[in-house]
Amino acid sequence: MRIVAALLGIGLIVAILVEGFETVVQPRRVTRRYRITRVYYSALWPTWRWIAGSLLKTSKRRSAFLGAFGPLSLLGIFATWVAVLIVGFAMLQWGLRDPVLVNVGAGDVGIGTYLYLSGTTFFTLGYGDVTPMGSLGRALAVAESGLGFGFLGAVLSYLPALFQAYSRREVEISLLDARAGSPPTASQLILRAARTDSASAMDPFLGEWERWSAELLESQLSFPVLGFYRSQHDNQSWLAALTTVLDTCAVLLTQVSNVNTYQAQVTFAIARHAAVDLALVLRARAPAHSSERLSSEQFAALRSALKSANVPLGDMAGAEEALRKLRGTYEPFLHGLGERLLLTVPPLVSEDGVPDNWQRSAWMKPTPGIGTQPMGTPGEGHFG
Repeated sequence: MRIVAALLGIGLIVAILVEGFETVVQPRRVTRRYRITRVYYSALWPTWRWIAGSLLKTSKRRSAFLGAFGPLSLLGIFATWVAVLIVGFAMLQWGLRDPVLVNVGAGDVGIGTYLYLSGTTFFTLGYGDVTPMGSLGRALAVAESGLGFGFLGAVLSYLPALFQAYSRREVEISLLDARAGSPPTASQLILRAARTDSASAMDPFLGEWERWSAELLESQLSFPVLGFYRSQHDNQSWLAALTTVLDTCAVLLTQVSNVNTYQAQVTFAIARHAAVDLALVLRARAPAHSSERLSSEQFAALRSALKSANVPLGDMAGAEEALRKLRGTYEPFLHGLGERLLLTVPPLVSEDGVPDNWQRSAWMKPTPGIGTQPMGTPGEGHFG
C-alpha cells in the first residue's frame, strides 16, 4: 500500500508540474487530450451555466454571476494545483516510511501528520513542530520548499500578463461603441464611416481590427480562460466585436464596389481564423438550430440604407447569395461560441433608435447626436 501511495504521489507531482508548465510558462495551445485543466473547466462551466440559467431570474444578476466565473475559476485552478502538490508530497513521504519528529516524540505517524508537514513545507512556514528525520525526507522537504516558492512565484507572474491581455482586448471593444453602436453591428459601422466622405475611411479601421483579431487569437490561445472574461457592459463582448469585424468585411467584399478589397480580405482572413481556432480551443460546436441573422427583408433594408448614404454598391444580381455564402464560412463558429459561453451574437443590421452606451446615463435621457441616425434615413456623407 505504501509503495502504491509513493508511486501515486510521484505521479501527482509530475502531472501538476507538467500542467503548470503548459498553462503558465509555455505560450502556445496544448493539444494533449487528457489535462487536469480541461477536466476542471469541463466539469465546472456547465454547472455554472446551469445555475445562471435556472436559478437566476434577472438578466443583471445572471450577467454578474457569469462575469465572476473567469476570475474565480482561475483562482480555483491555482488552488487545485497547490492542493494536489501538497497531497502528492505527503503521499510520497508517507509511502517511503520516512520518520518524522513530532515535538519530542519520533516514529511512524499517520497520513494526516505528513499532510501537515507537506503543507507547512510548501508554504515555507517553518514552524518546526513536525520535522523529517531521515536524509531522504529532508531532501524532499528542501525540494518541496523550493518548488513551492518557485511555483507560487510563477503563478503570480501569470496574472499581470493575463490582465494586460484582457485590458488590450477591452480597449478596442470600447472604441467600437461610438463607431458601430451598442451592441455593435456592421450596418452602423459602415453607415457611420460613410460620413467621412472618403472611400478609404474603412482602411485604418480594418487595419486596426486586423491586428486586434490577431492579438485576440494569440492571447486566448495562450490564456484560454480569457474567453470566459466578460466586458464591462452587457451589450459588449469580444465575440460581438469579432462578429462585427467579420460582418463588415463580408458586406464590403460582396456589396460595396469602391473599397480596398485587399485590406478587407486580409482582415476577414485573420478574423475568421480567430473564430475557428477559438471555437476549437473552447470546445464550442455549432448549434443544431440557430436564428437567421439576415432575412431577405433585412438585406433589402441594408442595401437601401447604404444607397441612401451614398455608398457605391455593386450589382444587385447575386449579391444576397454571395453575402449568404460568405457568412456561412464563419457564422456556425460564432453561434457555437455564443452558445458555449452564453454570449449574444449581434445582428448584422441594427435596430433603429437604440442609443449607444456613451449616450446613456442612470439619471439622464440619451443624448441626441452622433450615432443615432436610423438606417432608413439618408446620410450626409458618402464613399466617393
